[in-house]
Amino acid sequence: MPDLGATLALVLYAGGAVVLFGVRSWQQRRLTGSAGFNGFSRNRSAWAKAAGMMFGVALLAGLAAPVLAAVRVTDIVRPGGLWGVALTGLGLLLTASGFVFAALAQQGMGRSWRIGVDPSEETELVTGGLFGLARNPIFTGMMAAQAGTVLLAPTGLGLAGALLLLIACELQVRKVEEPYLVRTHGRSYAEYSRRVGRFVPGVGRRHDRSDDGLRAHA
Repeated sequence: MPDLGATLALVLYAGGAVVLFGVRSWQQRRLTGSAGFNGFSRNRSAWAKAAGMMFGVALLAGLAAPVLAAVRVTDIVRPGGLWGVALTGLGLLLTASGFVFAALAQQGMGRSWRIGVDPSEETELVTGGLFGLARNPIFTGMMAAQAGTVLLAPTGLGLAGALLLLIACELQVRKVEEPYLVRTHGRSYAEYSRRVGRFVPGVGRRHDRSDDGLRAHA
């Protein structure tokens, strides 16, 4: 019989991926005429390519882990008794809420939503809604969801995928997106990044008060 926690992780992960990438891309195409997939094909920097590859591997690992666990190809390391039930419940809550949070953040971006950065493109800086809590709430939700699947189906592959996703998000944000946003939005982004944390409220705010090199952006 398939493991219940792994089965729940698989259903939630697959459903979340369809909503975040399939449904949102369809909505974006209807809204703007573009699916919003820039990937790393339009950004030739080594950082963008590395982050894109890490994302791909991390997401595949996140999907493969509950599949292998559900059919018991890989061992699940889960404590028994009430601890096991509590971890499964926490994993279910974290996975579901993480995907919902990420989906709501995507909707909050409206026409500005993209996967990847095109250096030649300029989109509106979104600072309201969930972006008033964290500058990268989509990544926050995705990382929370993947961490939740690890609690639902604790395996080495799942843990490796979650850690790789964390590294990919940090790399993409610090080395690709933030430099692009500084160049594109100048002082507006600098002021926003001083107020709002990178992934969670209050953590990762910009503390440098100098605006040298930043152009004013209306």
